[in-house]
Amino acid sequence: MARNDFRDNEELWKKISQKELDVILDKHEVYLSGKQGGLRANLTLHDLSYLDLSGRNLSEANFTGAKLANAVLTGSKLEAANLFAADLRNADLSRVDAFRADFRGSCLRGTNLTRARLIEVDLREGVLMKSFKRGELVPMSYEEVSASLEKAVVHSADLSRAKISDAFVVQTDLTDCVLRGTKFNRADLSLANFTGCDLEGADFTEAKLKGAIFHGAIFTRTILDHADLTGADLIGAVFDSVDFSKVDLADAKMVRSLARLDRTLRQIVGEHARWVASNGKQGTRADLSKVDLSGQDLSGVNLAAADLSFAVLYKANLARAELLMADLTCADLRDADLSRTDLRGAKLSRAVMINTSLVGARLSEVTISTLADAGAIWRTNLENARMIRAQAGGAVFTNADLEAADLTGADLRDASLAGAILVDADFTGADLRGTNLDRADTRGAKGIRFD
Repeated sequence: MARNDFRDNEELWKKISQKELDVILDKHEVYLSGKQGGLRANLTLHDLSYLDLSGRNLSEANFTGAKLANAVLTGSKLEAANLFAADLRNADLSRVDAFRADFRGSCLRGTNLTRARLIEVDLREGVLMKSFKRGELVPMSYEEVSASLEKAVVHSADLSRAKISDAFVVQTDLTDCVLRGTKFNRADLSLANFTGCDLEGADFTEAKLKGAIFHGAIFTRTILDHADLTGADLIGAVFDSVDFSKVDLADAKMVRSLARLDRTLRQIVGEHARWVASNGKQGTRADLSKVDLSGQDLSGVNLAAADLSFAVLYKANLARAELLMADLTCADLRDADLSRTDLRGAKLSRAVMINTSLVGARLSEVTISTLADAGAIWRTNLENARMIRAQAGGAVFTNADLEAADLTGADLRDASLAGAILVDADFTGADLRGTNLDRADTRGAKGIRFD
C-alpha cells in the first residue's frame, strides 16, 4: 500500500464527538486524582480535529497518531503526554504545560505555541507504523516531513533542554523563546525568527540556519559547529563565550567595524553636534546603526536623536551623554556606563543592558512641541529590554514603557517608576528599596517585593 493511501483512508481514525470526548477526559482527570472510577485516556488514532480540549489536565494521556488539527488545547496540562506522530496542524496550544511530553514525529505546522511550557519535550523524528493482516508494516504520516514545526508561532515559549534534532522548523516564529540547552542538531531552521531568544547552551551543530533572524538573541556558550549561517541576520545578537572556530560567518550579516565607515567617529560626532545645534539645517545626523563601538569613550557627547540601533556598545563609556530621543533599539549595552545620561524619549526596545550602569540616568518621557501638536508626550521605550543586574539607583523611569522588560537582580534603590508601564516585567531578585511605583501599571509583573 502506498504511503498516501494511509492519509486518504479515513477509516484508520476513529471520529468522536465533543460529548464523547468530554466523557473520556472527565474519566482521565479522575484517573489522575487517584480516585476510583477513573480511566487513563487512550486516544490513539482518534480524530479530534476542531474539538475543544482547553483547560484540561491531559497529563500522561495517549494521543499517539491522533488527529488534532485545528483543535483547541489552550491552557491544558500535557505533562508526560504521548503525542507521538500526532497531527497538530494549526492547533491552539498556547500556554500549555507540556513538560517532558513526547512529540516525536508530530506535525506542528502552523501551530500556536505562544507562552507554552515545553521544557525537555522530544520533537525529534519519529515514524508511526501500521500493521496489516498480511503482516506488512507500513509507515503512516500526515505529511512528507516528520517532526515539523514549519510556520508555527512559538512566541515566549520555554523550550529549555528540548530535543529538536533533525526536525523541520522552517519559517517558525520563535520570538522571545527560552532555548537554554535545546538540541537543534541537524534541524532545518531556515528563515526561522530567533529575535530576543535566550540561546544559552543551545546546540546548533550542523543545523541549517539560512536566512534565520537573531536580532537581540543572546548566544552564551552556544554551539554553532558546522552550522549553515548563509544569509543569517546576526546584527543585534549578543555573543558571550561562543567558539566560532568551526563555523563560517562569511555570508552572515554582521555589525560593521569603525574602520569601514567613511568618516572617523570624532567627525561623525562633531557633524551631529552641528546638526543638533542648527535644528538640522547644518551638519549631518549621526548614523551609527549596526556599528561596533565596543569600549569607545563617548562620555559627555551630544548624540540626541542619533541612530544607534543594533550598535554594539559593550563596555562603552556614555556617562553624562545626551541621548535624548536617540534610537538604541536592540543595542548591545552590556557593562556600559550610562550613569547620569539623558535618555529621555529614547528607543531602547530589546536593548541588552546586562550589568549596565544607569545610576542617576534620566529615562522619563519628553514633551515634544510641533505645529500640529503643542504638547505630545514621547515615552522612553524599554519594551523587552534586558536589564539583568543593571545598576539603576536613583534613575528616573517616570512614565517609561518597560513592558516585558527583564530586571532580574537589578538595583533600583530610590529609582522612580511612577506611572511606568510594567506589564509582564520581571523584577525577580531586584532591589526595590525606596523605589517609587505610584500609578505604575504592574499587571502580570513578577517579583515586586520591598523587603
